[in-house]
Amino acid sequence: MTYQETLDFLFNALPMFQRVGAAAFKKDLSNTHALCEHLGQPQKKFKSIHVAGTNGKGSTSHSLCSVLMEAGYKVGLYTSPHLKSFTERIKINGAEIPEQVVIDFVLNNKAFLEMLRPSFFEMTVAMAFWYFAKQEVDIAVIEVGMGGRLDSTNVINPELSVITNIGFDHMQFLGDTLEKIAGEKAGIIKKDTPVVISTKQIETTKIFEKIAKAQHAPIFFAENDYKIRPIGQTVDNKRLYEVEHKGQMRNLEFELLGNYQKNNLPGILQAIEILKGKGYQITDEHTSQGLAQVIKNTGLKGRWQVLGNAPWIICDTGHNEDGIKYILNQIREYSYNQLIMVIGMVNDKDVSKILNLLPKVAQYVFCQADIPRAMPAQELSSKAKEVGLEGIVIHDVNEAISWAKKKAGKEDLIFIGGSTFVVAEIKDL
Repeated sequence: MTYQETLDFLFNALPMFQRVGAAAFKKDLSNTHALCEHLGQPQKKFKSIHVAGTNGKGSTSHSLCSVLMEAGYKVGLYTSPHLKSFTERIKINGAEIPEQVVIDFVLNNKAFLEMLRPSFFEMTVAMAFWYFAKQEVDIAVIEVGMGGRLDSTNVINPELSVITNIGFDHMQFLGDTLEKIAGEKAGIIKKDTPVVISTKQIETTKIFEKIAKAQHAPIFFAENDYKIRPIGQTVDNKRLYEVEHKGQMRNLEFELLGNYQKNNLPGILQAIEILKGKGYQITDEHTSQGLAQVIKNTGLKGRWQVLGNAPWIICDTGHNEDGIKYILNQIREYSYNQLIMVIGMVNDKDVSKILNLLPKVAQYVFCQADIPRAMPAQELSSKAKEVGLEGIVIHDVNEAISWAKKKAGKEDLIFIGGSTFVVAEIKDL
């Protein structure tokens, strides 16, 4: 098999939530258990950190990976979805899984995969576990795909679990209240295993406390111990934060520029403190360097990524209510004449709440990512018009961006987003 033939098998022969949505969602872990058994239980052969949450779990996972790398550990990183290449999902010390290894994995297990018919995500998780075990990583940071309790990643017994925050997303699967969604995310809390909650929320605190107590899991609400205050930007365009912990103050540079990273930092720092208590040799210098070089070390893309500055061109993968609110607040901090928003969304979510948040003074270009789940640009435009948003329809993401660049003056701001999959198609990402 060639690499392209291998990808065709993965993407087309197996259901893929990223592309098709609900049809790929499985309500039990039986396939993942079967895959792990077939592969010799690789998930039991390396230590891990498990990261869940509605927003911030990708940034948190990459940040923890970067800090551990700076401390000299061989670190696996499993995240989803990918933006440009399938191999982005599975990395060791920032290096993506080689294409030939993907080919070999599928070739060696093709008969079993065809018999079991796992989802794309189940198979990818199993591949990651197999690769990390084979490469004998010291520790792997494993990001939950969706939810937690029934997520394919939830077959590991980690060193600790991290839950970043709870917001409204994937409600058809996880529930229609923050309490129900928290219950699903809390499914990653394991017996006698510490759990860090990055953001303390009134609606979810009791849920986490109850499940942690039942599992005899020590629970840490990171915001209680870490006070974070943004204090500006460095000369090389990193965010600067003042951190207060147990009466001690220090400044930290963070390579990730989104304002919402302020909410992720307490959980990241608390998780590092717990790892140190477990014997991991991580110094303050490792933490500082790791946070200052997250993108350099791990290759993270699409989180408040500045693509140009005359005009400003910015993209972000935030795609639910909380994510969009943070994006809009940060846009307001910029000086510009005209705001042009290149927006696309997926068709299996209620987009009306997000559209109601968007500024009516902006000029919109409605587009659609090249996946079956994408909401047709014309339909998105019609829904937007109902709430007073005016714009044009250009189906192709990059053609929409080109139009916006031609339209924009040097003092304007172009924002690209609304969906992870729109950001994924940006040529210059």
